[in-house]
Amino acid sequence: MQVDILITNIGQLLPMDKKGPVRGADMNDLTVWEDAALGIKGNQVAWIGAMDETDQVEADEVISAHGKLVTPGLVEPHTHLVFGGSREKEMALKQKGVPYLDILKQGGGILSTVRSTQEATHEELVDKALFHLDRMAMHGITTMEAKSGYGLDRETELKQLKVAKEVSDKHPLDLVSTFLGAHAIPPSYKDNPDAFLDHMADLFDEIKSENLAEFVDIFTETGVFTVEQSRRYLQKAKEKGFRVKVHADEIDPLGGTELAVEVGAISGDHLAVTSDEGIKQLANSDTIGVILPGTSFYLGKETYARAREMIDAGAAVSISTDFNPGSCVTENLQLIMSIAALKLKMSPEEIWHAVTVNAAHAIGRGNEAGSITIGRKADIVIWDAPNYMYIPYHYGVNHVNTVIKNGNVLFQRQEIR
Repeated sequence: MQVDILITNIGQLLPMDKKGPVRGADMNDLTVWEDAALGIKGNQVAWIGAMDETDQVEADEVISAHGKLVTPGLVEPHTHLVFGGSREKEMALKQKGVPYLDILKQGGGILSTVRSTQEATHEELVDKALFHLDRMAMHGITTMEAKSGYGLDRETELKQLKVAKEVSDKHPLDLVSTFLGAHAIPPSYKDNPDAFLDHMADLFDEIKSENLAEFVDIFTETGVFTVEQSRRYLQKAKEKGFRVKVHADEIDPLGGTELAVEVGAISGDHLAVTSDEGIKQLANSDTIGVILPGTSFYLGKETYARAREMIDAGAAVSISTDFNPGSCVTENLQLIMSIAALKLKMSPEEIWHAVTVNAAHAIGRGNEAGSITIGRKADIVIWDAPNYMYIPYHYGVNHVNTVIKNGNVLFQRQEIR
């Protein structure tokens, strides 16, 4: 067989080739190939085998993994990629115990990001998003989701979605776009949130016609939108042909997880305080639980999502950074893998399913990303690690050696001499 690239001397290869999403106890069952090799032709995986079979393969280029770990590219299923400004000054206020509502009164909080995003030009937002995407790529992410939600008006929400579309065309990473216009209630609608939801729903036709988003999301939470408001809004989105997601049970257990299951959402996200009934329903549904432990960590919360109970009940679980300027300011999904081990009590095997195959299914890319399979897109990471358990164990650093995206080497770590 003739291939373009042959990766040899792979210490451990994780194909992640189970038909997903992977649920419950199956998340702890990980296929590991040792002393392996794989071939890439064009943008696809063309051959996988043992090192002693490589005499069957001729390659234009040979890359030795030197006994390192090789996995699919990581999949990031929940980010707020496109936003203006930053909020580093709020960290000191939070450390002093200033309540979030007081930070809002001082012009901070989410409304600060909304204001910065409204004021930023399209070009400024594109440049900023590309910067963050580069960092994500360098940390091993090859496919990811990007939400709007820092506009809260027609012009800025559409601007965010158009930025995401342009960035997707410009950057090698695959981007999946979600409309989160229902992220908060702007001050002008504080006494009439239903009217604001109607205003956001009025954008559905334009978003669909211009192919600006695949998913519609809503923040179902105390002080934001009720379960009933969310149900009506998401039903309108489904009638317009969108698939839906729910920001569910982050602060109060309102029943957002149950709503996600009821409306057939592809994912329920956050789930930090999901009820026993919510866990039961999640485990008996096709909805994937996307857990964001970095947000609990960054906000200094004592409570983390009950991922252990969700998996033990039979649910399909993924994890994500929730990259955003206010509550989880990191592009490093590897760090989130460590937090998942330490705070969610997830095993290394469960974590790898959560950042590959399950994450891909959580954004509708289960047949394209998150797996090393013959005929599938060659999105591959070579890690500076001897085995798959090492990544969550050695926390807070970037373990990536080489990122291959669509069959092309996208990033290689440079040695310092």
